[in-house]
Amino acid sequence: MNYLEALQKRYSVKKFNQEKIPEDILRNILQAGKLSASSLGLQPYKIYVAESKEILEKLQSAFYNPSQISTCSHLIIIAAKNHIEDHYIDGYFRHITEIRNVEPESLEGFRKSIDGYRMAKKNNMADWNEKQAYIVLANMMFAAALEQIDSCPMEGFKPGKIEEILELDTEAERISVTLALGYRAEDDAFQHNKKVRKTDEKLFKFL
Repeated sequence: MNYLEALQKRYSVKKFNQEKIPEDILRNILQAGKLSASSLGLQPYKIYVAESKEILEKLQSAFYNPSQISTCSHLIIIAAKNHIEDHYIDGYFRHITEIRNVEPESLEGFRKSIDGYRMAKKNNMADWNEKQAYIVLANMMFAAALEQIDSCPMEGFKPGKIEEILELDTEAERISVTLALGYRAEDDAFQHNKKVRKTDEKLFKFL
């Protein structure tokens, strides 16, 4: 299946069949999220993977339409950082020096550019981080489609409820978006609907 065929088949599933996704396929989808583009490479988010029956049952109450949560194989929850602190940047640069085997001094210019960008974004850092979380979402949806795994991205939830269940430090991070993964149920009628998108003429403008 090529990527256009996979995207044509993809739709936002309303009901899954409760079958579990194989571990190796789930790992591939998560790695696609890990490899997502991230501004300055900072990855200002965390990806939570709800897979146990117990946690999925708890999370149902946080969603306005719980049918996906009650039937999916896994629920991906992406939380974006509210701030990018000095210690977070310090850890990032330690990691770069270890992975690339370079001296810290060689990264001083990059560090200064990041500090300048942080200063420019200090009043809307949470929004900037959340936008990056949606890039992760898109990559995982695409990877799932290529793996022939169905999905449904969801914003219809009570963030505070999820944060309470996951015991998140809301001073540090907030829930941005979620993604249910699994296999579509045979009686999910939405799978038979034709995909509706703008025509090329209305959508694309070549300059």
